[in-house]
Amino acid sequence: MSKNYALCHLESDYNNGAHEVVLRRLIETNDERTKSYGDDCFSEHARQLIREACAAPEAQIWFLAGGTQTNATIIDCALQPYEGVLCAETAHINVHEAGAVEFTGHKVIALPAHEGKLVAGDLQAWLAAYFADETAEHMVRPGMVYITFPTELGTLYTADELRSLHEVCCEYNLLLYVDGARLAYGLAASKDVTLPLLAELADIFYIGGTKCGALCGEAVVFPHGNAPSHMLSRIKRHGSLLAKSRVVGVQFEALFQPVGGTSLYATIGQHAVSLAMQLRHLFVDQLGYKPFIDSPTNQQFYIIPNRDLDSLRNHIGFEVWCPVDDAHTACRFVTSWATTKQEISALEILEQAPVS
Repeated sequence: MSKNYALCHLESDYNNGAHEVVLRRLIETNDERTKSYGDDCFSEHARQLIREACAAPEAQIWFLAGGTQTNATIIDCALQPYEGVLCAETAHINVHEAGAVEFTGHKVIALPAHEGKLVAGDLQAWLAAYFADETAEHMVRPGMVYITFPTELGTLYTADELRSLHEVCCEYNLLLYVDGARLAYGLAASKDVTLPLLAELADIFYIGGTKCGALCGEAVVFPHGNAPSHMLSRIKRHGSLLAKSRVVGVQFEALFQPVGGTSLYATIGQHAVSLAMQLRHLFVDQLGYKPFIDSPTNQQFYIIPNRDLDSLRNHIGFEVWCPVDDAHTACRFVTSWATTKQEISALEILEQAPVS
């Protein structure tokens, strides 16, 4: 059956199945018998491939099912019971995870966001004030800084910004945790952030699979061999341990197996970002819509006149983000590994018949 391109689905980067290479690898390995709970040959090979990609030979890696599960589990495992986690006010754990981190008993402490990013100066000022307070022992103690790469608004930290956050974390003995749900797209769009740099600066990060070509799954990386003791038991206690962890391991094996010197994970990111830039050209240069924020990644945000929303929905699936004023709405359009050139090209009809 041929695909219908009448509607371009840009609601999210997880409204699809899995990349065909990943599916093929799952089918190829389906009949093989292995050990469970991540102690299988596919998962171990995937770990080795990730260690090599991160230039982190001592890295400890676990495979979990999804992003919210990963954040709640890893934050709880890494923090003391009386500690909280600092983040930007727009952070996923603060806005879009239904209080999952707080449910584990850890307060999420939100600081101002600057285009979705946490700024080292704000972090430094907050921590200085906290530790200068004589009643600090009666408050939730900060134990971790959480950031996402890319951010919720599709923006990116530069290498220097990450180093500045890392320095503040070192000064106050805080863990730096990077949520990489869309890491493939962030790395593809960044000019100076790489997996080895993340492995150098972060205490913990995860490599997103669910939004980057896998059916499901995230790879949690403790790059310095610094995971808490008995992680398997901790993960199981949270209900996060997959008996068939190999299902995620096989997928990451496919995503990180180098082909011609490049991994599928990198290729996926480049593909989605390239199409996002084509979409930007159409929306900004040809249709005249203004960006809501300047995102270089696969998440694109544009200010749409309210009168155009219904007619635009006839051609594109997208997400309403927030009102801008009485007459305009910010909307999100997301490309992914599954977006095709044909889908973006099909939107050229909007140029001939503007939605306004």
